Amino acid sequence: MIYHIVTESDLRAHVSGDTYTPASLKDVGFVHCALPASVIAVANDYFAAAAGPVLLLEIDPARLTSEVRYEAAAPIAGGGTSHLVRAALFPHVYGPINTQAIARVGVLGMMADGYRWPGEFKAWEVFLVTRS
Repeated sequence: MIYHIVTESDLRAHVSGDTYTPASLKDVGFVHCALPASVIAVANDYFAAAAGPVLLLEIDPARLTSEVRYEAAAPIAGGGTSHLVRAALFPHVYGPINTQAIARVGVLGMMADGYRWPGEFKAWEVFLVTRS
């Protein structure tokens, strides 16, 4: 599985039908994702000041209709760099995320010292119904 971190408001703003097309796809040509070992560091580097819930999308690469490439990090301007020591390669999705590939959604927990892995995940369909 690969993971994509997004605020709940951004996710809802960029889902249309059965497709999630984040702004980064237009801005840099791919969707930033991470492997489990670097998820928390990425969240702390880029989402520390996020307003509202920060979600973790668990994506099954085998179910994606867009290409996944494992590449060197492509840091976002203004973000931290602690995630760069956690992984040499990051999954980048070159196209929109078809929602059938989103296996589960969790809410990253925020503690005084940063984010924590979600306590629970919900199936995509359940998430849509329970958080609307």
